Amino acid sequence: QVQLVESGGGLVQAGGSLRLSCAASGRTDTTYAMGWFRQAPGKEREFVAAISRYGANTRYSDSVKGRFTISRDNAKNTIYLQMNSLKPEDTAVYYCAASRSGTVVERATHYDYWGQGTQVTVSS
Repeated sequence: QVQLVESGGGLVQAGGSLRLSCAASGRTDTTYAMGWFRQAPGKEREFVAAISRYGANTRYSDSVKGRFTISRDNAKNTIYLQMNSLKPEDTAVYYCAASRSGTVVERATHYDYWGQGTQVTVSS
């Protein structure tokens, strides 16, 4: 079992920045591919970004490409999502997830463990 805890969410004005963190604990001897998803009120959960097991590969949704950066520090069992140039439409609960596949994947069904989420609110 792997436990994931997100942090770093909050309220920010449009154009601002936030950095989310996701700390993994439990059975972290196997390095997982990691992803960030988000869910806005009344909408389905959507893919945001993913990073492969050792960080060599990343993938982003078109809506965040060029503004968000995913990274990881395996020594700290932590992944990050640097979010710049935030827009009101980025407002959502952000979730991190771990995939045993080890490779970048976009489909939520490919992820095995999920955090509880952290709220990001971008005001206009």
